[in-house]
Amino acid sequence: MDYLPIFADLNAKPVLVVGGGDVAARKIELLRRAGAEVRIAALELCAELQALAENQQVAWLARQFDVSQLDGVYLAIAATDDSELNARIFEAAQQRRLLVNVVDDQPKCTFIFPSIVDRSPLVVAISSSGTAPVLARLLREKLEALLPANLGQMAQVAGAWRDKVKQRFSKMSDRRRFWERAFNGLFASQMAAGNVQGAKQTLDAQLTETATQQGEIILVGAGPGDAGLLTLRALQVMQQADVVLYDHLVSDEILDLVRRDADRLCVGKRAGAHSVAQEETNRLLVELAQQGKRVVRLKGGDPFIFGRGGEELQAAQEAGISFQVVPGVTAAAGATAYAGIPLTHRDYAQSVLFITGHCRADGDAIDWASLARARQTLAIYMGTVKAAEIAQQLIAHGRAATTPAAVIGRGTRQDQQVLTGTLAELERLAQQAPTPALLVIGEVVNLHAQLAWFQHSAQQAGRDAAVVNLA
Repeated sequence: MDYLPIFADLNAKPVLVVGGGDVAARKIELLRRAGAEVRIAALELCAELQALAENQQVAWLARQFDVSQLDGVYLAIAATDDSELNARIFEAAQQRRLLVNVVDDQPKCTFIFPSIVDRSPLVVAISSSGTAPVLARLLREKLEALLPANLGQMAQVAGAWRDKVKQRFSKMSDRRRFWERAFNGLFASQMAAGNVQGAKQTLDAQLTETATQQGEIILVGAGPGDAGLLTLRALQVMQQADVVLYDHLVSDEILDLVRRDADRLCVGKRAGAHSVAQEETNRLLVELAQQGKRVVRLKGGDPFIFGRGGEELQAAQEAGISFQVVPGVTAAAGATAYAGIPLTHRDYAQSVLFITGHCRADGDAIDWASLARARQTLAIYMGTVKAAEIAQQLIAHGRAATTPAAVIGRGTRQDQQVLTGTLAELERLAQQAPTPALLVIGEVVNLHAQLAWFQHSAQQAGRDAAVVNLA
């Protein structure tokens, strides 16, 4: 280990920075965030530092460096383009036994600035000891994506409970188990959902051992198939699940991102095949949560768009189970984007309707006349089985038989297929498309030939995505 990683208290401590350019400004930003009293020696200041100096947020000591400026400071930073001056600053700091950093000159650094993930008061620092700073930055970016933004607030709340926990548990092992339970349980989920008051009540309840062992349900949208379309929040929740209930629409590459030791239960539904009844799914969700488990309900697309997610959460609410929702990219948005079909375009469609082709038998009659209006896009979920009826009704109610139509099979996935034609050919397109499939009707479909991009990217990567034009 070339450097000992330590966190220094710079609050109200004087720090000298020699240099007034953009590099110096970046270092000064970090120093000010740590509460340091920044002093600058520079011939001139960049606009950012000039503004800070005018507002007396930094002190511009002089236009030239003098060794006396090192007297009484905590550490020094040389951020100039003059290598001889930087060397002189380094030697003078060394003689005074001061910590010194010469920017982009690792041998002349007795301390270095790491890449930082700031979730204050929780801070993660990454360093390559000056050998590969770009690699350290890339690692920081990955951690930024994985660590929830609320971690700092969670740490603050936990800090306020430390004394209470020490009073309640005399053994360190018991305190450790308490916090492991808190950071992996309902307290953490409530903090992530912004329910700070509820999270505090959970900690108090667990301290008095009156906390229920009841878990929670998290409804997560898995998107249309491509794992790259998962939200960061969805990925974080999937990594924390005790059990996952998933649909057939959830792709294997997304399921591979679920926590390895989580139980997985398929509760999907497929036309003409054995499927789990919705009531049974609702019962399972409640039963598992009542056992104290964190239950992730993973649904294709967005759980609130033709996903019956609302029904599942109604069951949770009636049972008194805590729940939260993580939205996902719905199929109409994801699949059409990957097919190069804008849902709206000022020349072709001023509105878009999301429709399900699978309705309740006792539901209201469909208003075909409103659906058949021109200059609007129809995005139809679960419509392949009824494609013939859909086309027939739309044409009968005034939509031209020549209206462009597309069926996007397995949208956003590597084997995506886009079949295009006319409304009159919709049944034939639907029969040839792989499932799951989305029907798109409207003039915007004509833009597919011009804007399709995903199949080209797939070919370059050696993928097998196909585009078929049946017009």
